[in-house]
Order: sequence, then structure tokens, then C-alpha cells
Amino acid sequence: MPPIFNRDKCVGCGLCEELCPADAIFSREDEEGKLVPYVRYPDECWHCGSCRQDCPQEAIGIVFPPTMLVI
Repeated sequence: MPPIFNRDKCVGCGLCEELCPADAIFSREDEEGKLVPYVRYPDECWHCGSCRQDCPQEAIGIVFPPTMLVI
């Protein structure tokens, strides 16, 4: 699963897009003209958490797939 963005907390700063090492996160304008992040390439997400870790608004969550939770 790719990152999940909380649109209520997100301020559209674009930091997650800048920090994504897989270049999977992009920003676009919503119907109100606010920049919102989305994952254009969900299969390319590394689940590294850099977007979640550095989000100043704590607006990003990551749900890890079961295959990543098994040792």
C-alpha cells in the first residue's frame, strides 16, 4: 500500500514530493485550487517512510503490506 495522505492536515507544502526517493509522489491542484499530494506510481513506493517522517503536519500514514511484515 502506498502512503495515505490526510487531506485535512495537509497544507500542500510539497515536501513529501521533494523527499520521495522513488519519485512516486506528485502534487496536483484539487477542485479548490489547493496543492495536494498523490501517489502516481503506487507500485514504485519503497515504503521507506521518508515522506511520513519529515511531514511537518503529520499528514501522512503508511500501511505496510503483510508481505513486508513477515520476517
